[in-house]
Amino acid sequence: MARSSTRDASAGDMIRSLAVIIIPLLIITFFFTRSLGDHPVAVVDYQPVLAQARSQASYPVLAPTGLPADWRATRATWVKTGEAGLDDEPSPRNSWTLGFLDPTDTYIGLYQGDAETDAMVDAATRKGHADGTSEIGGQTWERRVSADGRTRSLVLVGPEVTTVVAGDVGYEDLDAYAATLRSS
Repeated sequence: MARSSTRDASAGDMIRSLAVIIIPLLIITFFFTRSLGDHPVAVVDYQPVLAQARSQASYPVLAPTGLPADWRATRATWVKTGEAGLDDEPSPRNSWTLGFLDPTDTYIGLYQGDAETDAMVDAATRKGHADGTSEIGGQTWERRVSADGRTRSLVLVGPEVTTVVAGDVGYEDLDAYAATLRSS
């Protein structure tokens, strides 16, 4: 005849059971969340891409002038209509993109396109909705803010090109950045 044990669990039993669960979790957490060293940002030289865009575009290609040295270019692309873009699909427009990290490591992007720009504006502004205007260099830019309030953008629609400046910064910072943009 088998005897069954009906001994009550002790505090020591509970501690041992918790240890069986917690120790593997701590080991897994350590290996998957430990820092593997700094992951430096890849800074790009945007000048050659800018020169190519300016030589091939049918519109004035903008780029900032006079930014402080602690602004770092991290993205520069020029894609002509029909060429494969970042998604490997043919681009519906001549597209210039330039991205910088500001001194606080916040990304600010400049996007320009000359055709079918509604999709470009939606993507760059994160489907932002109108939020007023900014007067910069004698031009009226539309302010947009994303639904979650995180991303702010400036949109300038011209006869030849649509320009968007966007980032997770305040309008004052976007206005200051947009004020540095020049076509030569």
